[in-house]
Amino acid sequence: MGRHGPQTAENGPTKTNGERAVDGVLIYGFQSLLSWVQLALGVYAAVMLIDAAVRREDAYRAASKQTKGMWLIFLALATALLFILPIMSFLPIIGVIAVIVYTVDVRPALREVSGGGSGPRRGGSSSDGPYGPFNGGR
Repeated sequence: MGRHGPQTAENGPTKTNGERAVDGVLIYGFQSLLSWVQLALGVYAAVMLIDAAVRREDAYRAASKQTKGMWLIFLALATALLFILPIMSFLPIIGVIAVIVYTVDVRPALREVSGGGSGPRRGGSSSDGPYGPFNGGR
């Protein structure tokens, strides 16, 4: 028959208008979700770029994590790629990997070298409580 006729080997299964609408909504919803994920990753990459920029140059050398300039270039490129290209492209995925490496490897090493510990504890002993040292009732 023609374009709207029964299914044949040439034109495949025929979809109703409702089925086409559901397909369109699902595709639009998935694209919208990917857009929000890409925006969140871009903002996070920008925050890590700022974090890398405020760290001292000698901390990178002391932690043996390349140079500050190299990480600034990597993170700036990752941030730009995440805001310019679609997330399902090859280059933004490499940028996300660079941001992850900085987050889980370089940043903790820099914090350790520069004395930025984890948490509110600022020096003191491991037996210090919230109101001072714990002496065990002595």
